[in-house]
Amino acid sequence: MEVVDHYLYTKEHEWVSIEDNIATTGITDYAQEALGDITFVELPEVGGEVEQFEEFASIESVKAANDIFAPVSGKVIEVNTRLESDPGIINKSAFEKGWLAKVQMSDKEEASNLMTAEEYQKFLESIG
Repeated sequence: MEVVDHYLYTKEHEWVSIEDNIATTGITDYAQEALGDITFVELPEVGGEVEQFEEFASIESVKAANDIFAPVSGKVIEVNTRLESDPGIINKSAFEKGWLAKVQMSDKEEASNLMTAEEYQKFLESIG
């Protein structure tokens, strides 16, 4: 199970990479593996506002439909439109090509509510 060192994580298995107040978000390798083959992704609207830990996207797979929660608050400035025609990208590359949205953060302090890679790894071990 891949966990990227310099990313931050939620207990719902979303990841975020923050650079210059822009947060790139997606679901973790653990999440995509648990979902199985992803068949559909509903992305947030560009220009829309998202709130930390509130639903902002959804993913459907052969196993289930799942809500995806925003790891940070802010304005959606870009979405990964490639996922609309090829949602399986997430299964192949959850951390690189399978990102969901980029959010201009409204509160940098929210990052302290997230887990480091080490904390997330321990969390995964605890849920077995």
